[in-house]
Amino acid sequence: MLTIRREEPDDAEAIARVHIHGWQAGYAGIMPDEVLRRLNPRAWAQRRRDLGTADADHPFTTLVAEDDGLVTGFTTFGPYRNNQDRDDLDPAHGELLAIYLEPAYWGSGVGRTLLDAARAGLAERGWTGYRLWVLADNARARRFYERAGHSPDGEESAYPVPLAGGRAPVLLRELRYATGG
Repeated sequence: MLTIRREEPDDAEAIARVHIHGWQAGYAGIMPDEVLRRLNPRAWAQRRRDLGTADADHPFTTLVAEDDGLVTGFTTFGPYRNNQDRDDLDPAHGELLAIYLEPAYWGSGVGRTLLDAARAGLAERGWTGYRLWVLADNARARRFYERAGHSPDGEESAYPVPLAGGRAPVLLRELRYATGG
């Protein structure tokens, strides 16, 4: 049975696993293979712990989807990040920072359930409209958001993907989507 609940400190490893699997499947052919191959679940879990993402006073909220005790997806939302900077928050606007699922759950309705839960959480904090960023070449994610009523608002950004060996990062084009108020 699917349940949605707030992230707990012990979820860091499971969320990191989902996040990495989502990147590896969803960004294949978009991000360099070398980047997707070197993703490290332990490092990503430790980063979550270091950032305190499960803390009640953290500015962003992460909700996890569980299917019979297995974390199958998550969403993160909160105040809008000016220039996508977690230290420069605009409380006048909400932002959906992430929705990632285990690829086996794509198309199952779990993503839509997480999106609905994030929308409810944003509305509880006073944001009936919000923004999100999506890679321009991520056609699957763009269709998902568009079907849910989001649309590009004309803002674009470049997402820097670091490469090994001191090489210049690859810059991937992102589009900002918005909805409502």
